[in-house]
Amino acid sequence: MTRALGKQLGARLARGDVIALQGDLGAGKTNFTQGLAQGLDIHDDVASPTFILANEYRDGRLPLYHIDAYRLAETAHADDFGLDDYLNGDGVTVLEWAERVRAALPRDVLWIAFEYRGENERALTFTAHGARSRALLDALQNAVGA
Repeated sequence: MTRALGKQLGARLARGDVIALQGDLGAGKTNFTQGLAQGLDIHDDVASPTFILANEYRDGRLPLYHIDAYRLAETAHADDFGLDDYLNGDGVTVLEWAERVRAALPRDVLWIAFEYRGENERALTFTAHGARSRALLDALQNAVGA
């Protein structure tokens, strides 16, 4: 279900959208992002960029910038890394561990909190900050009947 929900959201994303993911290890952030990539018509294998910080996927209808901010704990490090280049790029930015770079993010962000509740159960909490993120969340709710 986590991946399917990601796919539904991915199908609705537009250039400049920022999706901020937070949750413990194994909570489903990467699985969700894999579905989101499918919704963007990306056919590459999507893997967590934990050790390289960012993966770029450009074979879909929009580029996907998948960033793992776990090691970008300070905004200064985020600036050195070039986070702004991704956030202001020509695609969609998805950040795992986004709470670690919250101060560096734009105001209009769709936050998704993941909670592990069992091997096959996750709870996702969506929080929209900004008009575009609210529109995305409304469209997603309409699509899944929530």
